[in-house]
Amino acid sequence: QLVESGGGLVQPGGSLRLSCTASGFSLDYYRIGWFRQAPGKEREGVSCIGSSGRTTNYVDSVKGRFTISRDNAKNTVYLQMNILKPEDTAIYYCAADLSVFAMNRCVLDRAPYDHWGQGTQVTVSS
Repeated sequence: QLVESGGGLVQPGGSLRLSCTASGFSLDYYRIGWFRQAPGKEREGVSCIGSSGRTTNYVDSVKGRFTISRDNAKNTVYLQMNILKPEDTAIYYCAADLSVFAMNRCVLDRAPYDHWGQGTQVTVSS
């Protein structure tokens, strides 16, 4: 089970840190993605991190503002979100690809990710 936390209401320009924690299995050795879905829009890939943590990817709209990281000791993946904009408002989901062991590359496509959390709401508004 994946559980997201850290969402909330923040003013434009503010910051939030989302956490994705696994229970019942270890996130070590698996690639993890963060996705978001705004009302009326398709779910899009925001960022991902490979199994070793050395490879990361970001959608263009968040590059330079968001940072993904992982702490395997805590079985948690983080998404630090800075300089938030109203267009970042969405439900944020984390997802794990447990089908491939030790995959260092990661993708922002939903297809490989087979375990999903329930999501956490992020609202950016003044």
